[in-house]
Amino acid sequence: MGRSIYYFNPKTLSFEKKAFSWKDIIKRVLWFLATALAFSVVIVWISFYLIDSPKELMLRQENEQLKEELSRLNKRYDQLATVAIDLQKRDDNIYRAIFESEPMPIAVRYPFLGTQKTASSNPSDASALLEEIYQKANRLTISMAAQSRSFDTIVSLIGKKKEMLQSIPAIRPLPNCYEISSGFGYRYHPILKVLRPHTGIDISAKKGTPVYATADGVVSRQTPGGGYGNVIVINHGYSYQTLYAHLSKKAVKPGERVTRGQVIGYVGNTGLSTGSHLHYEVIKDGVRVNPVHFFFQDITPEEYEAILKSSQRVNQALS
Repeated sequence: MGRSIYYFNPKTLSFEKKAFSWKDIIKRVLWFLATALAFSVVIVWISFYLIDSPKELMLRQENEQLKEELSRLNKRYDQLATVAIDLQKRDDNIYRAIFESEPMPIAVRYPFLGTQKTASSNPSDASALLEEIYQKANRLTISMAAQSRSFDTIVSLIGKKKEMLQSIPAIRPLPNCYEISSGFGYRYHPILKVLRPHTGIDISAKKGTPVYATADGVVSRQTPGGGYGNVIVINHGYSYQTLYAHLSKKAVKPGERVTRGQVIGYVGNTGLSTGSHLHYEVIKDGVRVNPVHFFFQDITPEEYEAILKSSQRVNQALS
């Protein structure tokens, strides 16, 4: 039998008896349980997905720090890759050209070309970023190993062309210079204030600073104009010449034989010049080339990187 309860009927203004069946009771119990279960699910979801535990907060912070460190590591790789590419260019275009040797084939220098995976475009994916750095480091290792073998080849050629090497510009004309005031290429003219080809490099120095021959050769009788002021041109043979301009005084005479490292003059401000400095040029087969690429005998990799960076600034030339 069902259980009975009384309730107040506002129409009759009296208490009346109402019976509830077991079916009604079961429905009410099930409704209560369903409501309680739904509420529990909401509480659990909020706890797990909206509120981080102390451990989750710590892991989240560590993950962010890891992604930042990976990003810095990626940028450092790009810097090293830039230096490696410059070494490879110097190897192909200068060192091997000096010894009349063919550049290293691309397939040998970069055997991984065509097989590398596409880098992840999601910078927030730490695992993908780590994989990208690993791939880059692996490719850099392979290319530098090839570069090392290339240098071994050049070393074997050195013994055969010792005399020729002495005639190739290989040191800085001012030994203590670690920065280029104005580099090779298009630079702003000091008077016209427009971009014009700058056929050498400018190195600021005090008047009277000794200037050194960068290779063995013979002082030319050539007297180029163009506002060079007191200028010395040295014929080194093997299609090489060097030019030293705006000197305050010369220490050698035309026809005199000089050796690498010998003082040939002193820094000045003669000719078309806006300050005391040395304008230095390297000429190969009658064509002006970037002298910075010939700083390799008296310089460390760190010093070369600093000089290269300073020479790439597009600023105003001193002459």
